[in-house]
Amino acid sequence: MFKKKYTAPQMLGVFFLSLGVFSGGTYYLIKDWIGDPGALFQIVRTMHLIQRHYVGETDRKAIYDGALKGMVKVLNDPYSSYLDNQDFAALSTMTEGHFGGVGMVMGQQKDGRFVVVSPIEDTPAFQAGIKAGDILLKIDGNDLSGQNLNQVVKQIRGEDGSQVTLTLQRGNEEPKDITVTRSDIKLKSVYGRMDEGHIGYIRVTNFNEDTARDFGTKLQELKDQGMEALVLDLRDNPGGLLESGVGVARYLVPKGPIVSVTDKDGNTQTESSTLESVGFPLAVLVNHGTASAAEIVSGAIQDTGSGRLFGGKTYGKGVVQNIFLLSNKTAVKLTVARYYTPSGRSIDKVGITPDQVVEATDEEGTNQLQAAEAYLRSQLQNN
Repeated sequence: MFKKKYTAPQMLGVFFLSLGVFSGGTYYLIKDWIGDPGALFQIVRTMHLIQRHYVGETDRKAIYDGALKGMVKVLNDPYSSYLDNQDFAALSTMTEGHFGGVGMVMGQQKDGRFVVVSPIEDTPAFQAGIKAGDILLKIDGNDLSGQNLNQVVKQIRGEDGSQVTLTLQRGNEEPKDITVTRSDIKLKSVYGRMDEGHIGYIRVTNFNEDTARDFGTKLQELKDQGMEALVLDLRDNPGGLLESGVGVARYLVPKGPIVSVTDKDGNTQTESSTLESVGFPLAVLVNHGTASAAEIVSGAIQDTGSGRLFGGKTYGKGVVQNIFLLSNKTAVKLTVARYYTPSGRSIDKVGITPDQVVEATDEEGTNQLQAAEAYLRSQLQNN
């Protein structure tokens, strides 16, 4: 889950959110080096020695990129990374609503393996039958050992019409090669319809810049059609922008806190709702692919009692990343804060247990939707 981007001067002296962005950031960066005055000199001198004396060919930009990648890699945080030109472009296009690739969100497990967090609906990956929880072992026959998440994602993405072969393992099954044709992935994130009994259904597949607006539009459409209760489907939603998650929650969580975000210095900022009342029974579908911003929405609904959660335990990503711009084409993505649900829970590496655990009996989780709709019908009858 990401917060806003900061420009290069701001990045040098930034604290999380609006809690203290300093001007004159260079001063603060240099001040940080005072504790080890030789460190900055050693880095600059090493770069100079390589360029001046190394007998082989040198690429100045590659040297700089390598130094920056190493600084972030040593943090041993799967969510923090240096974003070179390609990485930054890929992240920007995804949060802005489109990118070139196969249409699946990847994560990295503690053991270093790469896992499909969720395939994006109506994309080549989704149509090829790739599922949340599949383990990615190889790309075009090349083993992924020793690579980071950004390197893996970069190999999966590519030009519209090109192909990539993914070696995937599902559970204890034998690994399987799946060849997928890349396309321009347009991230429509909100889908909706009216089901029987005046029960509305809205599926949110991710949280990009347009999600909160599109959700509000779809919700109003359903209300205009006579909606009396709502199923919110967040299954296999990997998250996205914090602001979008909060924006959606403001339609569904009554007046009060939605999420509290605390940085490394203990500074806390709370995002709140001003909604007087939800006005309709609400059921939320979640599973292991429900992560990050989707967990913020789910946790706020559960803690405030504005709705009831059905399905499986969520992913458990309770941290926030900021994107700090180093130039107009490069950036550093850093984990800068932890977030807490309205009751003060941290769900990081724990996840959210639904109010009613319903294990899916088919690939679509039809029985989970049926359980949610049965609950809503009972609420409408009681009212």
